[in-house]
Amino acid sequence: MSVFSLVSILITLAAVSSYFNYRYIKLPTTIGVMLVALIASLALILISPYHEGLRDEATALVARIDFDQVVLHGMLAFLLFAAAIHVKFDNLSREWLPIALLAVVGTLMSTFIVGTLTWLLLDWMGLGIPFLHALLFGALISPTDPIAVVAIMKSVGVSQQLESQISGESLFNDGLGVVVFLVLLQLSGLDVAAEGSHMSSPIDAAAIGMLLLKEVGGALLLASVVGYVTYQMLKRVDNYQVEVLLTLALAMGLYALADGLHLSAPIAVVIAGLFVGNHGRLFAMSEKTRENVDTFWELIDEILNVVLFFLIGLELLILPIERAWLVAGALAIPIVLAARGFCVSIIMGPLGRMTSQSPGAIRILTWGGLRGGISVAMALSLPEGELRNLVLTLTYCVVVFSIMVQGLTMGKVIRLSSKPSARS
Repeated sequence: MSVFSLVSILITLAAVSSYFNYRYIKLPTTIGVMLVALIASLALILISPYHEGLRDEATALVARIDFDQVVLHGMLAFLLFAAAIHVKFDNLSREWLPIALLAVVGTLMSTFIVGTLTWLLLDWMGLGIPFLHALLFGALISPTDPIAVVAIMKSVGVSQQLESQISGESLFNDGLGVVVFLVLLQLSGLDVAAEGSHMSSPIDAAAIGMLLLKEVGGALLLASVVGYVTYQMLKRVDNYQVEVLLTLALAMGLYALADGLHLSAPIAVVIAGLFVGNHGRLFAMSEKTRENVDTFWELIDEILNVVLFFLIGLELLILPIERAWLVAGALAIPIVLAARGFCVSIIMGPLGRMTSQSPGAIRILTWGGLRGGISVAMALSLPEGELRNLVLTLTYCVVVFSIMVQGLTMGKVIRLSSKPSARS
């Protein structure tokens, strides 16, 4: 099957699912589409004993989709840029301290807490894995997914302060999460194993520091340079077709360049999106151009979000079904939630005594820490074997719960937490 045929089938199925959700289910689009895909996947699994060929064909189709490549080296460039270009820098700058602490300190703390508790849980269940491998799960599941968070926030009402904190944290912590995941991958030797060797590749503390500096610092520098060049080009034209094309080139070209230079491509494209979406919109675009740029990126965001959430639902078809792994996945959900709540409380508690915070901030930030496609993509990037299957099962259980349960109840949590009697 050609790439065009595969993409055509995927877009068609996602569109039909979106239509079915809009007409009958009436959930937020991304959640509804994912629910339709999950139901379809479960139906295929249930009827497989009676019509095995049908499930085999569907599984073969899904298996042809390299999920981690599609998300981490494809969709993410567009989705992060689309989210960043609509975020107001003034709002982020007012909340820079909680955003920085949640994105950096919170992600690192959660990685260690989730990894340690998961390691103990799996050992207790007789599914023991090396500690570094458990930390890998902590690293890939700790960042809140900007794709999932921003998509859900569009359908619920939060205060401007909380919206800035949630969106700002989710835009930046995924880049850090990917860097931490790659560092742990090297420490565990699984990056070498993925290339066909079983040798470990340990690196020392200095090497870790240099890798972090290169990934993050290099991404910031590259985004500043490329973003500024694009801004100067936008200033010199007044044609919305050309300017839309320039923003598209910035998102795709910068992500590909950062990826090729082994820098943090997610951080780079977020910085560029913030720069163009604020400074570029104000000084380099006419009103007509702003409207067309906004419309273009909103459409890209909607289409790719629907496709991504549909893909997450379809991944159930290739998920290895082991009862013990599913039980571990169910038990991983409260571990991840507890770690999120602890990290948010440690950070926002003291801040709430120093600065004014929205009512119920800790509860909303905890419950609003959704996980999504990025976590699944990182799990799928692990080398094939029982470890990947186990980690993938844990990740999938947490992600599905996060989107289907936390996402659908965010509005209720926000309303309850925002009452005058609510306390953080």
